[in-house]
Amino acid sequence: MKVLIPTPLLSYTKEREVEATGATLIELLADLDRQYPGLRFRVIDEQDTMRPHMRFFVNGDQVFNITQPLLPTDSVILVQALSGG
Repeated sequence: MKVLIPTPLLSYTKEREVEATGATLIELLADLDRQYPGLRFRVIDEQDTMRPHMRFFVNGDQVFNITQPLLPTDSVILVQALSGG
């Protein structure tokens, strides 16, 4: 499925849009980490919870659970919030 990568994580993928597979969001992230080592740790922590600065969207709807089921035709967008002053 198609995964849109946020600009701060392009150092891992070198591409804005990549392909990955998984029946759930956590499986998708594992596949992304297999292809782009280190990416998964930037979006979820050691307890497999979403990092506070990350947002996940499936087909345009924000999801809050990494066990969210996915279909091969789904589109996933990873969004990284930026802060500062």
